Amino acid sequence: MSEQALFAEWFHASVYDCVRMIPEGRVTTYGHIAKLLGYPTYARMVGTALKFLQDDSVPWHRVVGAGGVISERGDGGAGAQTQAERLRREQVAIVEMPKFQTHGRYRVQSMSDQNGHGWFPASL
Repeated sequence: MSEQALFAEWFHASVYDCVRMIPEGRVTTYGHIAKLLGYPTYARMVGTALKFLQDDSVPWHRVVGAGGVISERGDGGAGAQTQAERLRREQVAIVEMPKFQTHGRYRVQSMSDQNGHGWFPASL
């Protein structure tokens, strides 16, 4: 296995371990997961790891885009709607945006880690 493939395998496993730590009813961003893992510019790779996730024990729905936006997945909105529904079941306040928004149809109402639903520890 190439060095690059080994890194990707390790990185994906590390993302999954980190995401498992997010408490129910809280969310964090792809970028914050990347930062916690020591790779602050790898937010997209965090998204890729979650895209290929095949483990139901990882609460992937607790990871959102910057500013609390639930990312569209190019599937006509089905994935974003599923994520919004799962978060609502955990009592996370979700705002539905007008359909013409380019940044996503759903957003977490408050990403503050003090009074909202955010989970932003300084380290693991």
